[in-house]
Order: sequence, then structure tokens, then C-alpha cells
Amino acid sequence: MEPTYRDRAVVLGEALVLADLHVGKGTSNLELPVGGATDVVERFEALVERYEPRAVVFGGDLLHSFSTVPRSVRRTVDALAAACREAGARPVVTPGNHDTMLDVAWDGPTEREYRVGDAVVLHGHEPPEAEADLYVVGHDHPTVEIEGQRRACYLYAEDAYEGADVLMLPAFNRLLAGVDVGGMSTADFQSPLITDADRFRPIVYDEASEEPLEFPPLGEIRRML
Repeated sequence: MEPTYRDRAVVLGEALVLADLHVGKGTSNLELPVGGATDVVERFEALVERYEPRAVVFGGDLLHSFSTVPRSVRRTVDALAAACREAGARPVVTPGNHDTMLDVAWDGPTEREYRVGDAVVLHGHEPPEAEADLYVVGHDHPTVEIEGQRRACYLYAEDAYEGADVLMLPAFNRLLAGVDVGGMSTADFQSPLITDADRFRPIVYDEASEEPLEFPPLGEIRRML
């Protein structure tokens, strides 16, 4: 199943997968959004309109705060669910470590892991339980520096975790700074599915060409620095 990359998300078969929306990031105690919520919803609506998925998988950390769910957060989550309904897509959340208050904002289906063909989607903060040919995760918010500019990136490696390929998604929420993976060792990653960071290739989605740009593995990038 060949993934289609677009705007920090990925399409696998008839499923749209995105992670780390961190709804509520950039929201003050007065519950006034500071731009992040509108951006997340508008970009999400564009994705479901373009690809018309049968399923949408929110791969963890749908919410940002561990302790509070302001009304503005619930409104944003409701808008995401409404976009799924309008597109005829079934939404499901694979909860992440930030989703301790998920039941307050989300009344849709949740699954620890969600299978899409031979792939399994999970947040990635814990080891998977199901076997798969490909694990799709989030959690670490990878970015890479290109010509002095920090760019959100996917990370991909074959045979990376117990014989399966691993694809790590960037954070969908653009308010998150992310981590620069160019200088990170395996121990620097939080996801247990990254067992040899040097083998992972950054993939940057280029909006101008609407094509993914694949770079050498991180181990080679470090040797070139």
C-alpha cells in the first residue's frame, strides 16, 4: 500500500491518517483561539474534500492539555467530526499520551490501534500490540533543517521495528515547533518504534510541486554535516 503524502498527513488506501493535532495549543485561559484552531480545521476540511476517505484516523494527541478542555477546544473537535460526517468518512481516534481528557471532548470511536490493510496506526508512545507490515505513528513531531529553514517532515524506514516498516508523521498542528531530527540519536526519540534513528529518511512535502521530497537517511545526513 503506497502512501500519498500531503500537508503533514498521509493517505493509505481509503483512509486519511494524521497525528498530533494538539487541539487547544495556542488557546488562552480566556478560551480565545490564537489562530491554530482555524488553521487545523480549514486544512483538515481541504484534505477530506480532496481525498474523500472512507475513514479518518486521528493518530493520537488530538488534544493538547492534560487537565482542561475549554469550550473552544470542544468546538474545534466538533468541527473536525462534522467535516468527517459531511465527507461520509468514519472518524476514529487512537489516543496518545496527551489525550487524558479525550472523553470530555470526543464521543466518537477510539481504538488503541487501527488497522488499514497491512498497516497499523497508533500514536507511537507505546509499543504496538498488533503485527503489521507498516506501523504509522506520530508522537515525536519531526522536523528537519533545509537551507537554514526548519521544515516539518515525515520519517520512514524499512524493516525498522520487528521486521515492519515504520512511518512517523509530522505534527499536523503548525503551532508546534517540533524537534530537529538532523542531530538526534536513537535515544533522543521518545517513540519506542525508533530503534535505529540512522536508518530513517526524512520526507518533506513540497507545497509548490505537491510532491514529497525524500532525503538521505539521518545517519548519512549527520556524516555530511
